[in-house]
Amino acid sequence: MSGASPSGAAQPGAFQPTWASLAQYRVPDWFRDAKFGMWAHWGPQCVPEQGDWYARNMYIEGQRAYVSHVARYGHPSRVGFKDVIRQWRAESWRPDELLALYAQAGAQYFMALANHHDNFDLWDSAHQPWNSVRLGPRKDLVGGWARATRRAGLKFGVSVHAAHAWSWYEPSQGADTSGPFKGVPYDGTLTLAQGKGTWWEGLDPQDLYAQAHAPGRGLQWEWDAAKGSSVPSTAYCEKFGARTIELIDKYDPDLVYFDDTALPLWPVSDVGLRIAAHFYNRNMARRGGRLEAVLTGKVLTEEQRRCMVWDIERGVATDVLPLPWQTDTCIGEWHYSRPLYMRHGYKTPLAVAQMLVDIVSKNGNLMLNVPLPGSGEPDDDEVSFVTDFGRWMRANGRAIYGSRPWAVYGEGPSTAAQAPLRAQGFNEGQNRPYTAEDLRFVQKDGKVYAFALAWPADGKLTITALGAGAPHAAGAVERVELLGAPTPLAFARTPAGLTVTLPERRVGQYVYTLEISGQGLSHT
Repeated sequence: MSGASPSGAAQPGAFQPTWASLAQYRVPDWFRDAKFGMWAHWGPQCVPEQGDWYARNMYIEGQRAYVSHVARYGHPSRVGFKDVIRQWRAESWRPDELLALYAQAGAQYFMALANHHDNFDLWDSAHQPWNSVRLGPRKDLVGGWARATRRAGLKFGVSVHAAHAWSWYEPSQGADTSGPFKGVPYDGTLTLAQGKGTWWEGLDPQDLYAQAHAPGRGLQWEWDAAKGSSVPSTAYCEKFGARTIELIDKYDPDLVYFDDTALPLWPVSDVGLRIAAHFYNRNMARRGGRLEAVLTGKVLTEEQRRCMVWDIERGVATDVLPLPWQTDTCIGEWHYSRPLYMRHGYKTPLAVAQMLVDIVSKNGNLMLNVPLPGSGEPDDDEVSFVTDFGRWMRANGRAIYGSRPWAVYGEGPSTAAQAPLRAQGFNEGQNRPYTAEDLRFVQKDGKVYAFALAWPADGKLTITALGAGAPHAAGAVERVELLGAPTPLAFARTPAGLTVTLPERRVGQYVYTLEISGQGLSHT
């Protein structure tokens, strides 16, 4: 396999397309300091407003998306996902207003969906005719996001998921097993020649669906033929690589997120390694030799975690990790769900604040998706969430931004039996409800910050880890403040812990931050 860039000559530089070479990587300080980013996981699958994986599930007989699609659009043998794309308008998308909202929420970086498993590129792609400039909104969405993000002063990222379209769309090769359309093929195997006289004449559906192959046995996330996965062709892999290199070269993102085990199409192709080396080298060349790029991947080995940032989906590490990492999660479903909104089912600011401090205490970042409907305008519950969460971030942000893990990440019942990670992650929310005994710690500028995950009923908070004589807190405690309170707090320190008397009236909301000053409390 060649070491050249899929789009032509590779960007020269220090990194070569091997795991050994990528292990030179060091996470930039901007990412370590940022702690919190937001994501618009927004594309044509948000148009039906039926939640996740619509473009796959609409081809699975009996699935909620299938039933909804037949009722709203027609049978998938006649009206497929290509036709949903055509109906997308993004008519209320105002990226500058949205970025102002995300910045108000405390985000330090913003990530835009560049493509999903539906294989539709959200920019003027030279390698994918099915793109948002040619079809649907007829706008360069990634370009609009990039400009708005930089005007807002945030770092810009893109998420890339399309490597999986090969297997993810395989249900579109099928047909109903019963009913009036029994045996009538869905539109996933249509060809360029069959478009004559249709609205999509001149477009090849296989550039979108990529189904000119025998399907595998079920959806296999890893490309392992022994487990039943179909294996992508070389042409498919190289086309994905060319699209991704163009995306990087055109928009110069600070962060690239891959929704893949390790890197895209690994290990059946080295295209992911080539993209990673190109991204790092190009980033350095444009920044005076400094590597400021962040690349994320999932389900990484110890070796691979030195090559990029480990991303944990809807989950949290169970202890402090030696290398910076990231959680990605959502207040609802990844793609917009109208039914979820109607039942007011989003995560609360309380839940996200608790999650954020838990993640930060373990050397991680949180990237949060607030899903947009197809129109591009957030609903009332989402605006309310962002507003409330932003208020909490402004009150507590100085303990979060730029902080580093302390000697221990936390204490309390929630640390005793944490749910293990599964696959990409998927252990979030299993430790609640938190109590006033549940604390998380970070350090910054010689101070220790203790986050109380609930307010104690008796108005007193005891921190065992800061007790007199504790091995990791041998110094003196000189001052304790509650962020948002007007005066320092009374405290007593004994071998049993540091007991702090809180104000009679609760100050703030969600998670409560103590700033603890003294000599010899912080750790290197």
